[in-house]
Amino acid sequence: MSTSLGPARTYNQGHIARRYTPGKRRLSIYWTWSYAFEAQRDPADLDNRFSTMTEVRKVLWPLYETPEWGAAQFPQGVAGTLELFHRSTLDFQQLAGEVTGHPVAVFQRVDQAGFRQPIDERILADTDTLLVFGLDHLQSGEEVSTAELGAIRKWLEREGTCLLLAPHHDVGFTDDFKQRQMEYLHHGDLLVPRQQRFTQFGRSLMKALAVPVHNIWGLCPARDSGTKDIAPLTTFRDLDKLGLLADVTALSFHRHLPHYEVMPGAGPVHVLARQPIEQQRPHPFTAAGNSEFNCLAWMPPDGQRAGDIVFVDSTHFTTLFGATQSVKNFWRNVAAMRGTSR
Repeated sequence: MSTSLGPARTYNQGHIARRYTPGKRRLSIYWTWSYAFEAQRDPADLDNRFSTMTEVRKVLWPLYETPEWGAAQFPQGVAGTLELFHRSTLDFQQLAGEVTGHPVAVFQRVDQAGFRQPIDERILADTDTLLVFGLDHLQSGEEVSTAELGAIRKWLEREGTCLLLAPHHDVGFTDDFKQRQMEYLHHGDLLVPRQQRFTQFGRSLMKALAVPVHNIWGLCPARDSGTKDIAPLTTFRDLDKLGLLADVTALSFHRHLPHYEVMPGAGPVHVLARQPIEQQRPHPFTAAGNSEFNCLAWMPPDGQRAGDIVFVDSTHFTTLFGATQSVKNFWRNVAAMRGTSR
């Protein structure tokens, strides 16, 4: 029997805990959205929602015009776009599983079946690296609870843990329509509205942990001269004690990436990489004199917190915008980060 189709697919079952293996990390992805809230947004609303699959097909025509993307097999509303996100991380999950010997666990704050899964011991007990993909809109009102905060703080006291925070962009956060239009023309993505603000849960978690980082803007990376490739990163490899940038020259091209603004606050934040910005189309951030944005940062262990905190956008773990060898090297580095202990 051929195995080219991969393993059988399962859904809507309890998580099976992974045993600790010395030196091998167990990765878990946590989507911060309520699937129900996001999937049922009114398509008539212009702002602060994901595109429907119908809109995706229209803008990217004829990319999704084959039968497997039709209504008989794939959702055509917002739910279809959410499923594209899920499918886009499968290559990362496979590579991470090969590196670690453990499957990547995937959780949602509220899943397709309506079950709410907070970040608690059921997730954290067998997780060494937790990737928090901040793609809940501010309007969903998701907030970290006191119980969750206590569980995360206790988990971070365990040596070798890593909390990877990936709050997405904040496009059009102003009431000034002219600025919203400037931002829209800068990134040039017809599927992103004039205002799309992420992530209420991620921001509440960062505030509760006294993490002095703020996700702001949605900036279009510059292209490498004469090509369609993303411009190389400006790296600070002497600060990269985790080895995240080993054999990494660039991350994924995505038209609206967040700037991780470092604010005054508790604990040092080391910016490990900055991304050059597209200069041909104006943006308030470049008008203020900026030519690069912070795209990878790290907070080393500090005091009672023995775990690392890393900041990088969730886009860089997907294949929606391509996955070069450099991006795959980044995945490998995240999966093989310095050893764990119990």
